[in-house]
Amino acid sequence: MAHQTNGIMEARLSDPRVSQWLMLATYVVGACGYYIGFSTLGSDGAAVAIRPVALLSVGAVGIISMVRHSVFHRSDAVRAGWDLGQRNNFQIEVGFANLAIGLPAVAAVALDWGASVEASLVLAYALYFFQVSVLMLIEWDNVKGRVLPLLLTLMQAGLLGYFALAALSL
Repeated sequence: MAHQTNGIMEARLSDPRVSQWLMLATYVVGACGYYIGFSTLGSDGAAVAIRPVALLSVGAVGIISMVRHSVFHRSDAVRAGWDLGQRNNFQIEVGFANLAIGLPAVAAVALDWGASVEASLVLAYALYFFQVSVLMLIEWDNVKGRVLPLLLTLMQAGLLGYFALAALSL
């Protein structure tokens, strides 16, 4: 019975629908952060606009991305077409990198560490996504059919960079 239960659990952990939902959650939560950020940018300024971006577009996205990459690594590997049939420690490491930026961003907002700290964490995530974009471009032969993920990654880097630099130039 335990062997059958393990097989069912493994099938759930490698089901790409789980990581597809988590990926969708990152898009929705991240977009909410940008929407609130742009909504407050004009009236309240960049120091206030950086808060929802740091909390949602970096903090929540980073935490959800960690869950997708690390906890559901097989599901995410199948979704992305990277399934090696075994655990991929690099993918789990990427999840922890997302967490390493996401958790401090949540703490910076929750503990009111100030706009400069929040903007610095947002800028760190912008650089991370810019580097991901560069890697995607280097692997262009593997990305040709997947232009939308590249564009979304570039857009993420650009929006994060915009909010971070606006808040840091106060």
